[in-house]
Amino acid sequence: MTRLLVGIVASCIGLFSTWALADDVNLINEMNTKPLTAAQSAQLRSERDAAKAKWAGMTQAQKDAVAQSARGKKLGELTALERIAQRDDMMAMSKSETAQMKAEREAAQAKWATMQKEDKAAIRKSAQQKRQAELNAMESAGQRDDMGAYMSY
Repeated sequence: MTRLLVGIVASCIGLFSTWALADDVNLINEMNTKPLTAAQSAQLRSERDAAKAKWAGMTQAQKDAVAQSARGKKLGELTALERIAQRDDMMAMSKSETAQMKAEREAAQAKWATMQKEDKAAIRKSAQQKRQAELNAMESAGQRDDMGAYMSY
């Protein structure tokens, strides 16, 4: 009888504490955003228009300097782990680099368009084999499981 009573009390405490935590709506209320008033909206629009006008009045060198300082600030705010993950993603390509990459891509597309079906199949197969070779044991097992699931219908 005592065990039953202890079990019932423990269940009630667990149930009531769950309800008490579920009734806490502070988190939900903090996430709600309030609509802007007309005055706030007008002020934000005027600030945006002023910033656009200032940006349009800058020389290209000034724009580059602002962009560089923004990148530096962003990199400065990152944690060490984020910096490692970021690597060179924050570095923008110059116009000449972009043009070179675009030319290389267009040349590759033109070459691909002139290839025979057999050549395309061979390239796809070699690329797939290369990807498989680069996978570690766990990733490779996952790939085999995925392919087995897709091919078994």
